[in-house]
Parts: sequence; structure tokens; C-alpha cells
Amino acid sequence: MSQAEIQESMDILAQKWVIDPLIRDFVLGRIPNVSDYIHESGRVTFHIPYLVEHKKYVLWKCYWPDCHNCCERQGRLPLTQNDLITIKSALNYRRVSDFVKNETVTASWREDGTAGMTTMTSINLKRKPDETESEDGTHISCRFLNDTGYCTLHPGRPGVCYLYPFSTWLVNEKGAAHVHATYQMTGDCPGFYTGSGISEMATILDEYADIIYDYNMKYTYTIRKGLGAVAIG
Repeated sequence: MSQAEIQESMDILAQKWVIDPLIRDFVLGRIPNVSDYIHESGRVTFHIPYLVEHKKYVLWKCYWPDCHNCCERQGRLPLTQNDLITIKSALNYRRVSDFVKNETVTASWREDGTAGMTTMTSINLKRKPDETESEDGTHISCRFLNDTGYCTLHPGRPGVCYLYPFSTWLVNEKGAAHVHATYQMTGDCPGFYTGSGISEMATILDEYADIIYDYNMKYTYTIRKGLGAVAIG
């Protein structure tokens, strides 16, 4: 996302939620001295931003059901092989091929990560019935969000939905794949706040560690099966 898009998201968020000025400045890149605090939980390494001059950690908690911005301002919903099977049944399709033809769109996008520029291609669940590839990455309210803020696919919603607000990646460490995670700072979530330590968030990180690791293994398997692609360079 561009700075202009993040700024717009923050302005929209501030219309309903009180945003800590320190968090706002951090999200908008106005705090230059930020270090990377490493927290190991299970099989996942979390990278928690630490605001050095302010001596504060950037922490998070979910405000659902009062907030469902992650569903209202959805960017894309890449599917794993497990998702294809689960969601096609939930939508009453007998064959995966029919589900893919009618309910998904294939799109590619680029991400700038620690290993360089990565091009991702995946089968994505349509967030609206007539979504096109050109709309990938844009803010669209998910069609499965009902009027009361619940997901009508839950608990069989896409695995990527369970990750929010974390972004994850795999690193080859001595021949073994290790999962890393940090926040998605898109300006859409009111759950970020600052604290003097991460102990109050330790339980959340422990819970997400299993979710994040499981999703990464499923997504990696999906790529191996030829249902997506990852290219670095």
C-alpha cells in the first residue's frame, strides 16, 4: 500500500475510533527510531515494533464484534487447497473445478520483503460476486459478512482470515523452514496500542503462533500442488 492509501485508511478509521497519536505517527512512518523486538512463541518468531525514543512496544488486541474492519476493507483472500475443499462444500458445490470457476479469481501481486521483491500468484475467493483480477488488492467489503458483523462462512472461512493483523513469511534456517510474523500496518485496524512490555499480549501471541504455523504449512503445500506460485527476484 502507498502512504496515501494508508493515510486515507487512518482518516476513515479515526471517524469511528479514537486512535493513539503515537500509533498514528508510527503507522504513517513518522517515528524514525523503531527497533525489532524478537519474541519466540512455539514454532513462530514474532517481530514486535519497539519505539526506542518513547520506550514503548506496539501491541494489539481485537475489538470484534464491535469492529470488523478487516472484513469491510478486505484486500484479497488467497485460498489454500484445504480452503478450496472446505468452502466449495459450504457453498454447495460438488466439484472443486466448478467452485473455482464461479467463486474465485486468480491474481498476481508483488511484495517487498527481506529476501527481495516477491511475486505471488494465487486463487482468491471473490469478495463480491463480480470481482475481477483488476480489483485485487483494493478495499472491498466481503460478501460473506452479514449485517450483524458475523462471517457466514465461519468456522470454515479462508485460513488467511484467521491471520489478521499478522503478515507471515518463511525463512530457510539451516535447511529447515521457520515461520516469521509481524503486523500488517494498513491503517484499517483500531486494535493497536502501545505498552511498556509485551507480557499482556503473550497469550495472544501464543494463540496465533499455532494458527500462523498451520496456515503457512498449508499454503506451502498448496504452492507445491501447483495451485499458486511464488517467485523471488
